Amino acid sequence: MNQVTVKKEKSNYQIEEAYKSLRANLQFCGDDKKVIAITSCTPSEGKSSVSLQLAISLAESGKNVLFIDADLRKSVLLGRTKAGQQTVRGLTHYLTGQSELKDVVYSTNIPKLYLIYSGPFPPNPAELLGGKNFRAFLKAVRKVYDYVIIDTPPLGSVIDSAVIAEECDGAIMVIESGVISYRFAQEVKAQLEKSNCPILGVVLNKVDMQKQAYGKYGKYYGKYYGKYYGEYGKKQEK
Repeated sequence: MNQVTVKKEKSNYQIEEAYKSLRANLQFCGDDKKVIAITSCTPSEGKSSVSLQLAISLAESGKNVLFIDADLRKSVLLGRTKAGQQTVRGLTHYLTGQSELKDVVYSTNIPKLYLIYSGPFPPNPAELLGGKNFRAFLKAVRKVYDYVIIDTPPLGSVIDSAVIAEECDGAIMVIESGVISYRFAQEVKAQLEKSNCPILGVVLNKVDMQKQAYGKYGKYYGKYYGKYYGEYGKKQEK
């Protein structure tokens, strides 16, 4: 099995305690909640950071954890790891029959943490994630790992997260403090509920801990909804 290096984010005591709390809350949801989808309303709310740090925290507690980058439209995992000179193969390689499962799972410098990259941008991400190969894939990995943490696309932009959530034991929403309105968050929550996946909780991210009191929660900036609904998912220029 090939190994890659995960770049750990700089953190302080408050952040570390927050992830330990998130980890504990997930574990108290029950041992039947193994495959967890993590999504957000729009891009740049921090869901990828939250999902990866949660996976790291679970691994550090002694659990065997598989982190899957299932954001096939806009992956950021490669930039947060060091793979050296090796050719990286990912989820889309496996789902399209180009690679075997053993060839897309990477061990890391963090004991008990394994990961799968998203792979090349496919023309049909929702169809791939809703197909029989993805269902069989999740059925196989849940037998091997204590937790499977899946970083999914923002549900307010594309439907992929709801498709993935149909095969998961639970979902967590990441919401950026002061940016996402209550109404928009409720719309995304309702969309997620249609997948019949239990919503385990919400992570309020990017909170200004220096403020002792909060004003009105989240004035939503309309530019996000219009901009990302149309733009999200376009292949990034290399």
